[in-house]
Amino acid sequence: MPHITVDYDATLREILDRRRFARELHALAAKTVDGITIESCKTRFRCVDDIAIAHGEPQQVLIHVDFAILPGRTAEAKSTLSEVTLDLVRTHTATASVAGLTVHASVEVRDLDAAYRKHVTRAVTQP
Repeated sequence: MPHITVDYDATLREILDRRRFARELHALAAKTVDGITIESCKTRFRCVDDIAIAHGEPQQVLIHVDFAILPGRTAEAKSTLSEVTLDLVRTHTATASVAGLTVHASVEVRDLDAAYRKHVTRAVTQP
């Protein structure tokens, strides 16, 4: 926890440094929300080839970040996490607008279901 999914337009493939974005996002989440640690963050990136925005005008791109976190955080904490994440997204996609793209960025922070479970099997180290 948290599970983070980033859906992004294929047009952003060369613009968005996914590894750097994830590292910065993990540090930001840990700094912003009590109980989140960098070690607990898991991020998946899903490149989307076909996106239609409004009337399908060209040069429109989309990036959406979805946070699924354990329940118990206040609405204020979730809102703060959304805002700082959106700021980070804007920073990492700033060159897209310079390239003539209109970036539609969004963030959702939601609670994991009560049935959520996890298990981690640690790597075996050889002496």
